[in-house]
Amino acid sequence: MKRNAFYAQSGGVTSVINATAASLILTAKKYPKHIGKVYAGKNGIIGALREELIDTSKESMTSIKNLMEIPGGAFGSCRYKLKKFEDDPKEYERLIEVFQAHDIGYFFYNGGNDSADTAYKISKLGAKLGYAIKCIAIPKTVDNDLALTDCCPGFGSVAKYIATSTQEASLDLKSMSESSTKVFILEVMGRHAGWIAAAGGLARNSTTNSPHIILFPEIKFNQKEFLLKVKKAVSKDGYCVVVASEGIKNTKGKFLTESNTTDSFGHAQLGGVAPYLSSLVTKNLKYKTHWAVPDYLQRSARHLSSKTDLMQAQAVGAKAVEYAVKGMNSVMPIIVRNKTKKYSWKIEPAPLSKIANVEKKLPRSYITKDGYGITKKAIEYLQPLIKGEAKISFKEGIPKVETLKLIEVNKKLRSWI
Repeated sequence: MKRNAFYAQSGGVTSVINATAASLILTAKKYPKHIGKVYAGKNGIIGALREELIDTSKESMTSIKNLMEIPGGAFGSCRYKLKKFEDDPKEYERLIEVFQAHDIGYFFYNGGNDSADTAYKISKLGAKLGYAIKCIAIPKTVDNDLALTDCCPGFGSVAKYIATSTQEASLDLKSMSESSTKVFILEVMGRHAGWIAAAGGLARNSTTNSPHIILFPEIKFNQKEFLLKVKKAVSKDGYCVVVASEGIKNTKGKFLTESNTTDSFGHAQLGGVAPYLSSLVTKNLKYKTHWAVPDYLQRSARHLSSKTDLMQAQAVGAKAVEYAVKGMNSVMPIIVRNKTKKYSWKIEPAPLSKIANVEKKLPRSYITKDGYGITKKAIEYLQPLIKGEAKISFKEGIPKVETLKLIEVNKKLRSWI
């Protein structure tokens, strides 16, 4: 039976999440007997609760295709975690009310761990409340920490950006180190998993020998060891490059720079690792230091996206639709690495029950024995994910960006507070 679909973006966005959206919308058009309109939630699941549904059929095909080249979240994202049904049934009742009002039979949620959890909860909700809806979670997270999938769309491009930035900054530092800065520290994202920090290790080569030190959340930070490593690197090469994850912890297991605030998912607010380390080096070793925090830059750099990453982002969007029209429910299209000499991959469905709220850490086998670098095994895993250049259009010297109309459907229900 023909039903409408709801698609929403959730959590921190990436340089290729819009490619997933475009692929999903375009693929849905191939199934006119199953899917009517595709509504996009304005600002994620909040759009469903507020009945703020964007009618993607009002956009031109050209505009949808152009999304492939635009970073950020075209329909708006959010950090909003649904409570358990027992704790707040009104949220769930509201979702079903909106879905019924607009004949929505397909729910696509594009995000990370918390988004997978949301899709899983709604899939169980449908059965609990007797409302037929197919729920598909679509992988996206720069943290690369979703279970079962080989990698997460969004990560390959961040890895490419961090590896490139580390290499370029290393060459800059090397040229100035004789009479100026000796130590450069790059703070990257990664609360509990060191995948992005590990990507910095791809910059290491015979030209720069950098990064000299990588700090992972999986390895407890030892101040004495760290300072000794910095001193040795400067003595040997004349400079030292450090890539540090924002989530590194001290010997007591506490975040090195945890604040007293949390985000809407209940996660501790982090940040400040780079200046903290810089202060340590300056105070104890008397070296001049510089530090940088790419922050949003690392996840929004569409001009430096990985072609492999873009292709995978498109593929999971298309497969999500295919799974839904086949009647699948409570699954995620995951990326599976084929066991071939040359890197290749495929998409397969995996149950959300085994993905929701499960965090995939960087394997210890990917980290060198001393805890400050990456192994050959890590390089073999990471290298294919940053391959290829996903070209974009430029206008007057900067990337070309076209905005969508973002026309909302008429509301049929009372306001949601």
